[in-house]
Amino acid sequence: MKRLIKELDVLELRRVSFCPDHFVRTELPRSYNLEIAMVQWIQDNLTGRFFFGINVTLKDNAISKVYTVGFEKASELSFFMLACPHLKYN
Repeated sequence: MKRLIKELDVLELRRVSFCPDHFVRTELPRSYNLEIAMVQWIQDNLTGRFFFGINVTLKDNAISKVYTVGFEKASELSFFMLACPHLKYN
């Protein structure tokens, strides 16, 4: 698939360094080192701003690292969860 260059790509503003409150987000288990592949998939297939980072969560009295993925558009989170082939490894 040929990657389209958008305005945010030129200005390097698509991937933000923190997850703003208005972003819709999800947490994914961090089982493999898939960060590079997932970020590349997002950049190739989506157009809006996004956040991708490692976060720490507490669940059932256990601390674990998870990927936090956030999107400015809710529709992009839905598409990511349905279409990203790397999610089958989690």
